[in-house]
Amino acid sequence: MCELYRGPGFLQSQLHKVSLFTLWGGECRVGCILTEMHCKRNECHISEPTGLLIDAAMKLVLPSIPEVSVDERREAFLRASNLALTRGVTTVVDFGRYFPGASVEHSWEDLSDVYQWADSSGKMIIRVCLFFPMETWSRLLELIKKTGRALSDWIYLGGVKAFADGSLGSNSAFFFEPYADEPHNYGLQVTDPESLFNMTAASDKLGLQVAIHAIGDRANEMVLEMYRSVALTNGMRDRRFRIEHAQHLAPGMAARFGEQGVVASVQPDHLHDDADSAAKKLGVDRAQQGSYLFHSLLASNARLALGSDWPVANINPVGSIKTAIQRIPHGWKNAWMSSECLSLNDALIAHTISAAYACFLDSELGSLSPGKLADFVILSTSTLDDLAEGSVTVEATYVAGVQAYP
Repeated sequence: MCELYRGPGFLQSQLHKVSLFTLWGGECRVGCILTEMHCKRNECHISEPTGLLIDAAMKLVLPSIPEVSVDERREAFLRASNLALTRGVTTVVDFGRYFPGASVEHSWEDLSDVYQWADSSGKMIIRVCLFFPMETWSRLLELIKKTGRALSDWIYLGGVKAFADGSLGSNSAFFFEPYADEPHNYGLQVTDPESLFNMTAASDKLGLQVAIHAIGDRANEMVLEMYRSVALTNGMRDRRFRIEHAQHLAPGMAARFGEQGVVASVQPDHLHDDADSAAKKLGVDRAQQGSYLFHSLLASNARLALGSDWPVANINPVGSIKTAIQRIPHGWKNAWMSSECLSLNDALIAHTISAAYACFLDSELGSLSPGKLADFVILSTSTLDDLAEGSVTVEATYVAGVQAYP
């Protein structure tokens, strides 16, 4: 199985909000210069200091956070690789430690310090497909020209990644309508739209795959329109544009994924975290009309690629498949929007061949077919009903036909 994955076990790549009071044990040393900014449409205003740094504002404190050592990163990757195999995952897509405000060098350091080190040392046991900060697209292009997309049997160069907005949890996902719990706030565009368009157009023109993080409906609309314009400008080809998360979509927007051939890279288990908060943050109607539209995306003929976004959610395809089928959040008795549930077959396809398709690896991975690598798992059951209920465990994982776990 192929999983969406972010860095060799680094939680910091997932942060969308930092509390200065937490960082400094109650003493906010830079709070005097920090204020809360609220955006309404394209206008913003400033209110009182809050001690919270959201998305790119975190760069104010990043220099004070100790760097993770090379040895720690290597050990984290080796432990993460073993964990992945226990869950039946043989290939991961790594979008790196980068987020707006952080150094674009982190992903490149991990390539040399961690992945290439593990490869040359004979320690690679899972495959990785790497995406790099879009700001470094020319650097990636030069590397691909020298080496091709496959650096080895274990390391693939995927493409470039950027951010259109923040997250629902930090009220920084970008929406057409304001947050119900913050009527003045529409969320944030964390990357300048003109810069994002120019980098996307340049990357795509030279053949790089582009993936952009978009959670709110307005961010998804903006990225879809950007992709449409870039495709018209650069001409038709098999580009497989990706939108990472595609969590909240305005009416009719799911159909555009299929019409434009955009991959919806979605993480079902985020639903457990968002089901309760979405109603509070967006209002019940908005939350139910446009959140986690698995079935609507498939019905539009979009390519739905499912993964985990680990370590934000657990790396556990069996559990993710159950969530996609049942859509029952933790603590709930009934499905959240049962009309958006997937069939077992659709959930399996989205976690395997479609996930491989989403990173141009479907000719090698994603199904047991002649000429492909024989990655497969042995489960603790022979019935599909048990898999749909998530009541199975991974008994063994094979990578390229060789048993890698246990």
